Amino acid sequence: MKVKAIALFSGGLDSILAVKVIQEQGIDVLGVTFATPFFGAQKSIEAAKRIGLPLLTIDITEEYLAMLKAPRYGYGRNMNPCIDCHTLMLKIAGGKMKELGADFLFTGEVMGQRPMSQGKQSLHIVAKNSGYNGYVLRPLSGRLLPETIPETEGKVDREKLFDIQGRGRKQQMEMTIKYGISDYSTPAGGCLLTDRMFSKRLKDLFEHGEDFKVRDIELLKTGRHIRLDEKTKIIVGRNKSDNAAIQGLSEDGDIVITMTHFPGPTVLVPYGCNDKTLDHAAAICALYSSAPDGEEVEAGCKIGTTVKSISTTAAKRDDVKNLII
Repeated sequence: MKVKAIALFSGGLDSILAVKVIQEQGIDVLGVTFATPFFGAQKSIEAAKRIGLPLLTIDITEEYLAMLKAPRYGYGRNMNPCIDCHTLMLKIAGGKMKELGADFLFTGEVMGQRPMSQGKQSLHIVAKNSGYNGYVLRPLSGRLLPETIPETEGKVDREKLFDIQGRGRKQQMEMTIKYGISDYSTPAGGCLLTDRMFSKRLKDLFEHGEDFKVRDIELLKTGRHIRLDEKTKIIVGRNKSDNAAIQGLSEDGDIVITMTHFPGPTVLVPYGCNDKTLDHAAAICALYSSAPDGEEVEAGCKIGTTVKSISTTAAKRDDVKNLII
């Protein structure tokens, strides 16, 4: 029977090359990619189309959030739980391998390319904790790593694997010529958890409530985030695009504030607030509008289907600066 493999496919050059190396041995390959609020699958989808790779996209948001709150191996520089993230992906892909009757899994990882998650020990830990140790192959560094089950069973020729290591890209560039690959994305990932500002906002979200929703994570991607107290955070639009995104993400129970007579931001108070806090939020809306400093102006507050007006004066910029997340 023909050998079948599951590729964890990111759409980057290394994952494309790994697919080519395995396909070159006459093995059928199915790509698997993942989607969460922190990274999408579009890059993988576009790359798979370019190389003719059948691709399965799996939304792993629920499992990912559970892992992200308390990763066993902690976070990287920001809120990126790289080892636990890779473990989860391999675990889910391994389940798909069993379901489809495939013979092994493989990734485009290169030993030593990323110090936290791609050292020899880290690669072993990830494979072991996924539950599929022995079935996880890294074709680009395969000859530097212990022999896997598909190699011992003769399903993969170890001599046709590579021995790439470190951050250099010379060998990969040579391989692009061999395989005729000219269109590929840069190695930098698109994971928001590696972004310092987004990570600060996510940490604040984790610290101020257990019952947040995916919508709350989507809100982290737009506007200024200003925490007024332990219970209340507001999101202030910085431009038309932010304002539209905030409006689109508003739900029943939120409060939406805009200036009545002056151009300015849309301000969202997720899940509402008391009157005192609402006055503070309206003053911040005035601060970031074109309303004159020190003058009393009017803000419109939409609460469900009800709209009421509040008279306010723009907040002091220095006071608000210390509240920005």
